Amino acid sequence: MSEKVTWLKTGSKETGFLYYKKHPTRKHGLKYDRYHRAEYQFKGKRIAINFGWVSDGWTELECLGKLKLYKNNAKNNLKPISLKEEREILQQAQKAKQKKLEQESIDKKTFAEFFNEIYLPIASKHKKKYTVKNEEGLFNNWIKSEIGHLPFNKIKPFNLEKIKKNMFDAGRATRSVQYCFAILRQIWNHARINDLVIEDCPTKKIKLPKIENQRVRFLTHEEAESLLKELNGKSQQVHDMALLSLHTGVRAGELYSLTWGVVDLENGSALIRDAKGKPRHIYLTDATKKMLEQKYQEQAANEFVFKNRYGNQLKFVSKTFDRAIEKLKFNSGVNDDRDKVLFHTLRHTFASWHVQSGTDLYTVKELLGHSTIQLTERYSHLRPDGLKTAARHFDKQLKENNVIPLEKTENG
Repeated sequence: MSEKVTWLKTGSKETGFLYYKKHPTRKHGLKYDRYHRAEYQFKGKRIAINFGWVSDGWTELECLGKLKLYKNNAKNNLKPISLKEEREILQQAQKAKQKKLEQESIDKKTFAEFFNEIYLPIASKHKKKYTVKNEEGLFNNWIKSEIGHLPFNKIKPFNLEKIKKNMFDAGRATRSVQYCFAILRQIWNHARINDLVIEDCPTKKIKLPKIENQRVRFLTHEEAESLLKELNGKSQQVHDMALLSLHTGVRAGELYSLTWGVVDLENGSALIRDAKGKPRHIYLTDATKKMLEQKYQEQAANEFVFKNRYGNQLKFVSKTFDRAIEKLKFNSGVNDDRDKVLFHTLRHTFASWHVQSGTDLYTVKELLGHSTIQLTERYSHLRPDGLKTAARHFDKQLKENNVIPLEKTENG
């Protein structure tokens, strides 16, 4: 059974009452160590305070001084009125001070420091090597010199206007400038996630010229036939890739990742999983189905349909395609890149042929995997009589259903 603790009283009514107990064995100096506590009344409420041991600095004089302070504060509606409250206030002050120091450190961190210390290491883990290399190049060549030394809160729209001007003065293409500003936004938004900045990226206030880069060039049936014939004599694989793109609208990048596991020869379709937009099915023509059947030799599901000489995934279309285009002189005398025949032209040709044959734009949109109908509407001009035909059909329906316009009256 524990020994009963005896509390002794000191102090006065004016200062508040201070109590202490002696440690049974431990001494502090010549005397036994003492533990002090106190209490006082305020508005009918008892305020209790546990100070601590004399050996920890809580002497009678120190405790009485604190007790007098708390009692006076309570009387004058001030804080603190207890040791616990004083410690809480001190803790809050320390947190505020630490937060201020952290914010000052954040405010001083420059755009270049954030890019190199935080953004770039993360980007290197989640982005392709060539993408990271391109971003580093644009940062070092154009961004760093203008805003790299500035903290985020000092970067203004006119700083970005200078970057834009410098790039255009150096003859950089609009696409390059837009890409540079896209990287700026990515870095800035990443800084927002890390609470380095709360404002929107100032790129929103910079007007960049729009790029009119829609390609409308497509092949005639005769051109497509001559191209496939030329490719067939040079590279069977390039011929087969071109044929599949021409007949299904599949992109080059989608061809690179196509595996036998998603090809359904029985039903004449294939699933494009790694599409630019959402996954979609492509539907094989007799020619493409026959081509794939000849190519298929009990391949594993994860085997690529088209692969390089080492059996690995392709990364680009062979130069054989470019040489065929050059030999056929499809780009002879063409100066505007938008009018040149590229591998991507085969996809445009697929869409154009569909529209010319009467396929509605929504169906073409789904076949191409476009995210919006606006992307598909570039092909609407290939049916110039479409609206006229619709109007004639509408007029015919009116007449057949005896919907006759009202006669105009003398006053009307």
